[in-house]
Amino acid sequence: MGSKNKLKRFNENETFDNVFQPTREELVEEIYALKGNWNKKVFKNDKPLVLELGCGKGEYSVGLAKRNPDRNYIGIDIKGARFWRGAKTALEENISNVVFLRTQIELIDHAFAENEVDEIWITFPDPQIKYKRTKHRMTNSEFLKRYKKVLKPEGTMHLKTDSEFMHGYTLGLLHGAGHEVLYANHNVYKQEGSPKEVTGIQTYYESQYLEQNKPITYIRFKIK
Repeated sequence: MGSKNKLKRFNENETFDNVFQPTREELVEEIYALKGNWNKKVFKNDKPLVLELGCGKGEYSVGLAKRNPDRNYIGIDIKGARFWRGAKTALEENISNVVFLRTQIELIDHAFAENEVDEIWITFPDPQIKYKRTKHRMTNSEFLKRYKKVLKPEGTMHLKTDSEFMHGYTLGLLHGAGHEVLYANHNVYKQEGSPKEVTGIQTYYESQYLEQNKPITYIRFKIK
């Protein structure tokens, strides 16, 4: 994407009422007005709140919102030029139960209050395979602590990935730390009975992986 196009998208995001872009200072200094108030101030209802972390173009957040009008969705990514597409689609199609938040995932517990969130989806994260990159791996124990903080006690996590490494690493970590694995499948499109919300929504890259016969894996779990 050219820098001119990126700038155009950044500028357009500023005008979208379904895009929120707090500064790092607002979050770190605990003065962000929406923390603890997402349902009240943004969605104006008390439906379950679901996050998608590293939402990319926002296709999954929008897809989930369409399938589940009884839930509120927030797609989160630091790259606003990417989720511009999802935000624009939601506005064009009048999908009012999904919005987008531009911030870093490591600030999640500054953007949301304790027990504010019902579910978290992580879809196709960078597996950060090199050892030096483990601190950026989105299912490492440090990130899980942050998620636990914002999730309700019975809150659920979902990991969908094309990386067998990420799938195996996460399963090992969950079992090792005594977290509760509710469902695990290392090839959701080849096994019968896979959850519909996992196979019924495909991102652009996911369809490319499937064309290459790459297995798509999925884990649903609770952090103990």
